[in-house]
Amino acid sequence: MIWLRALVAMLIGAPVLVGVGLTLATAWGADWAAVLAQPGLWGGLRLTLVTGIGATVLSLALSVPLGLWIMGRPWAARWLAPMLAVPHAALAIGLAFLIAPSGWFGRALAQVLGWAVPPAWPLPGDPYGAALVLGLVLKELPFLLLMTLASASQVDVTGQMAVGRSLGYAPGRVWARVIWPQLYPGLRLPVFIVLAYGLSVVDMALILGPSHPPTLAVQILRLYTAPEMRQAEASVLAIGLVAITAALAGIWWLAERACTAFGLMALRRGRRGIARRWPGSVVMAAQGGLFVAAMAVLALWSITGVWRFPDLWPEGLSLALWARGDWIAVALRSLWLGLASVSLALALAVAVLEGEHRAGRPLRLGAIIVAPLLLPQIGFLQGLTTGFLWLGLPAGPLAVIWAEVLFVFPYVLLSLGGPWRALDPDQLRAAASLGAGPWRQLWRVRLPLLARPIAAAAAVGFAVSVAQYLAVLLPGAGRVATLTTEAVALASGADRRVAAVYGLAQAVLPLLAFALALALPAYGRGGSGGRAP
Repeated sequence: MIWLRALVAMLIGAPVLVGVGLTLATAWGADWAAVLAQPGLWGGLRLTLVTGIGATVLSLALSVPLGLWIMGRPWAARWLAPMLAVPHAALAIGLAFLIAPSGWFGRALAQVLGWAVPPAWPLPGDPYGAALVLGLVLKELPFLLLMTLASASQVDVTGQMAVGRSLGYAPGRVWARVIWPQLYPGLRLPVFIVLAYGLSVVDMALILGPSHPPTLAVQILRLYTAPEMRQAEASVLAIGLVAITAALAGIWWLAERACTAFGLMALRRGRRGIARRWPGSVVMAAQGGLFVAAMAVLALWSITGVWRFPDLWPEGLSLALWARGDWIAVALRSLWLGLASVSLALALAVAVLEGEHRAGRPLRLGAIIVAPLLLPQIGFLQGLTTGFLWLGLPAGPLAVIWAEVLFVFPYVLLSLGGPWRALDPDQLRAAASLGAGPWRQLWRVRLPLLARPIAAAAAVGFAVSVAQYLAVLLPGAGRVATLTTEAVALASGADRRVAAVYGLAQAVLPLLAFALALALPAYGRGGSGGRAP
């Protein structure tokens, strides 16, 4: 299926390469000395490294013991999907409303300590990036936990845990030293994705991060959008961020080798350890509690009338901002952009997986698929926008849809690939014995049987589309307004209520998509979808 590989390379791989190439070409003629001497650069670089690496290490460190805790609690695992569905910007706005001096935490302390004015703590936007790290951990920890559960499904966790405990080892040591190292190869790619995102995040950094200086990605965006056309300087920093991300990935790989050697030494010592009780319930309660509280305060601010400090509850509730309907047109635009990008990504994913099935071998598209996720978005999206213009595709909705497909397609393919390949081949053989050809097998057997995984993959892709910020802002040249771009723009405004309306609407859309993904397959089983081919 050479043509299929070429199609994926043209639609997914080529735009990324063109974007990086044009960004590098733009940077070639820049005054590097002036770029390196601009104010706030080194402070922003330091902040980028601290927040990006810190959030990744902390998320991974927490996912190790929490993975063991959540393995035996399926009810807890069900809460991971809703957490993943909430976009980064919506969570960041809710968290900002929670930890700000006049936020819920400050109001609660004011009731106890008798404060009449908000405290002077520098949250969000503290100079150390603590609020940004907290927001990234709240969003990335559920992702790593879900990936841990997916990787654990390939290992006999119960049997190995029983053998380890029969030899006198504490459960935590069996998990950390025997089972989890077997899971980590399946977690390496998700960890690199988390690292790349943490180093290059823009929307959360604009809401939770400091502004003097901001992170490197935010500085690059400001240069790209500056009225005095500082494209060359921005491109230099964008290529630098790509290089930093690649270098850190290499350093991380070397650290893995060192940790492997240290782990083998620890295993040879044979210490069984004592049966310490990991407070997983407390940590998960803190994670879930902060997440729910952030979304709750976001919802409350969207219907607040007057809410003066230090009142713990607003004086009145009102749906006036929702009734004004300013958000409806933006929500509909986000909806149809998401549907368009998901439809294209889903069609391409089905074509790739069906092509692999008919060819009897994988298409080996790994590097093409994961490149958009491993490279900083700010490192190639502006160059890609220039490439679109060369192709005659002006900044607007079509350019935004193509840019969104670059990020939606990998998640759709990865979500659908496992169930697609695990489908019982006897079903297809039975259809073939009844005279069904390859296309009839696809439409009447495979797709109906995989209705639930297809719907789940579409919901994941839709959530990814709704959460896109740079993929809308840069290819759309600021003229395509979505819930994400409007929520980020309003987050720093004076009226929290308007920002809360857009942030909550942004969070509700993906949640509705996941609800439909659960409902539609069940509905279809009651109709004609259950008939034999």
